[in-house]
Amino acid sequence: MTVYGYARISTNKQSIERQIRNILTEFPTAVIVQETYTGTKINRQEWEKLYITVKTNDTVVFDSVSRMSRNADEGFTAYQELYNRGVNLVFLKEPHINTETFKTALANSQLTKTGTAVDYILEGVTKYLMALAKEQIKLAFEQSEKEVQDLQQRTKEGIETARLNGKQIGQPKGNKLTTKKSIAKKQEIQEYLKRNLSDSEIITLTGLARNTYYKYKRELKQE
Repeated sequence: MTVYGYARISTNKQSIERQIRNILTEFPTAVIVQETYTGTKINRQEWEKLYITVKTNDTVVFDSVSRMSRNADEGFTAYQELYNRGVNLVFLKEPHINTETFKTALANSQLTKTGTAVDYILEGVTKYLMALAKEQIKLAFEQSEKEVQDLQQRTKEGIETARLNGKQIGQPKGNKLTTKKSIAKKQEIQEYLKRNLSDSEIITLTGLARNTYYKYKRELKQE
């Protein structure tokens, strides 16, 4: 029985440490699986590996339901499939849809039959409670998907409002972004150029990506 912690961020600009910290706080021995993914579908490489790897009685911990999937239909389908395989799912921010909670709800819905006509009523109640539990799970995924859509819409509207108000969005074309790191790296490049080192040697010594190196070299010529 292995406990996995799955953490995901949508862009390289986000920090994944908060999710990992939250998972390890509750499950210190969890094996962390992490990745950066920008889409909304469950075709993420690390997730797919984990999805295949997990076995009955294994546990997968998520910081929130949105980390499992931001698409309601696919998230609910994956939840059902893993549940049927006997995999425990834990959502730190939405504990009401943990598989253990779902199992308890189903167990409680199994009302004791009486051997009379009342059993028909009890059967209907049982089916209703099961449907209600499933609906809560699906609703959590739907709410997660809506939150992502709302955030994207607010961001889009904010950018458009700023543009209409005459504000510059992003770095103006032709302008160069100066940082302490870029200044330091350019100084290194200048020193190595004075020593007549080749471009490949300087790239190795500075640890810069090839494109970044040539970009800095061009900017030095313009300064």
